[in-house]
Amino acid sequence: MSQGTDNKPSTAPAPETAATFASLDPRTGNVIAEYPIHDLDDVAAAVKRGRDASVWWAALGFDGRKKWLQKWKSAIARDAQSLAEVMSAETGKPIDDAILEIMLAVEHLDWASKNAGKVLGRKKVPSGMVSANQEATLYYQPFGVVGVIGPWNYPVFTPMGSIAYALAAGNAIVFKPSELTPGVGVWLADKWKSLVPNQPVFQVVTGLGATGGALVEAGVDKIAFTGSGPTAKKVMAACAKTLTPMVAEGGGKDAMLVAADADLDAAAGFAVFGGMGNAGQTCVGVERIYVADEVYDAFVRKLTDKASRLRVGGDKDSSYGPMTLDRQNAIVKGQVEDALDKGAHALLGGRESLREPYIEPVILGDVPEDSTAMTEETFGPMLAVNRMRDLEDGVEKANAANYGLAASIFTKDKARAVRAAENLRTGMVSINSVLGFAGVAALPFGGVGESGFGRIHGADGLREFARTKSVTRQKFNAPLNLLTMERKARDMKIAAWMLKTLHGKG
Repeated sequence: MSQGTDNKPSTAPAPETAATFASLDPRTGNVIAEYPIHDLDDVAAAVKRGRDASVWWAALGFDGRKKWLQKWKSAIARDAQSLAEVMSAETGKPIDDAILEIMLAVEHLDWASKNAGKVLGRKKVPSGMVSANQEATLYYQPFGVVGVIGPWNYPVFTPMGSIAYALAAGNAIVFKPSELTPGVGVWLADKWKSLVPNQPVFQVVTGLGATGGALVEAGVDKIAFTGSGPTAKKVMAACAKTLTPMVAEGGGKDAMLVAADADLDAAAGFAVFGGMGNAGQTCVGVERIYVADEVYDAFVRKLTDKASRLRVGGDKDSSYGPMTLDRQNAIVKGQVEDALDKGAHALLGGRESLREPYIEPVILGDVPEDSTAMTEETFGPMLAVNRMRDLEDGVEKANAANYGLAASIFTKDKARAVRAAENLRTGMVSINSVLGFAGVAALPFGGVGESGFGRIHGADGLREFARTKSVTRQKFNAPLNLLTMERKARDMKIAAWMLKTLHGKG
């Protein structure tokens, strides 16, 4: 298994005159490192290198790619502490949270590499009676070069859901990490380069928003985007110019439903984790909670008690860190003020909880459904807790949002939980937990509505990064010669009889 002979870099080289931007520690504002701003020419060159490397990569086949991906997985896992330190410095999240994120990402890399052949391997499919003389085969072929535009909140786990599955499917990758977390992307690319120095199958380009725009315009064969809904629409409009397909995750306004028979202590614990973990900067976490009337007060007591114990700060013992993106402070503040001005009650914290760059836990009750705290993504440590009559009422309220990414349900009644899960307009649901689906590599991940379209993870995630090709081979002449301009009356008579006999009943 040759790596090739040309010495090609896995990260786009920085021209000597290139402008740079700084990666900052959100806890202090200190500069961590400087990275080049790659322009359209730089990105186009990276895509060209990736296209050349993709020929080698695709030719390895599933088993050959699996070997390299397993080596990359092991290298990441062995050096996870180093990656976690880069991630913690760039996002402000605690080291322990960073380690757990890397663990999830590695699980997906492992699953994708081991299951790509089974999911995407060549398959024979039934031809049917009418086409019994045809051997039918389904192929899955790589696109070529996939452009991945990643977010800053989970800068390893989220983009790896595209990177790992696209690589396993046989594509080369050009990855543009968030300008807030460029070091994470460069670390991953450098780790790949240390294993495969001569084939730039996985490259990183760094820069601001214009670099991401350049990647969309640089001739990639598919774009995988994670970010806000408005930005996803801009990326989609750019893709439309060249009919470049894309998979998009645009955020969420995730609801938790707590039934009267739920384990309230467990539900409250998961609510704090889903709503406050990573400073609330979790697209599939918890933002809205609907609780059955008869247990509302008891649940709120447990919820506020658990949330009040959180320790917010920038050291290793903190429960969560700062807002990674500075402007999120203003968004959270605006939603808190809008809710309170419209009649919501502050159950924990409130206006005084915002002390940039940190936000103490905020829990609001009886929040008007038309307030921005209920209709727009918060992406901060704020929970809105409202009442519902029952699960059916909760489903209706949860579905009122334009977003449809994830949700959670807490009840001891399995049948009711399953029925509610089926009726929720979301891509994913956890029952009696939150984020349960994120750790199951075999399950697809994605949303509907403002939360985007397409899927990463699981078999659907592998298929997302492969083109389907249908091939038939005629094994023998058809008994009825219908594919000719000189059809015989006898053959058409038999064909008409078959149509009525096979499909006219019922």
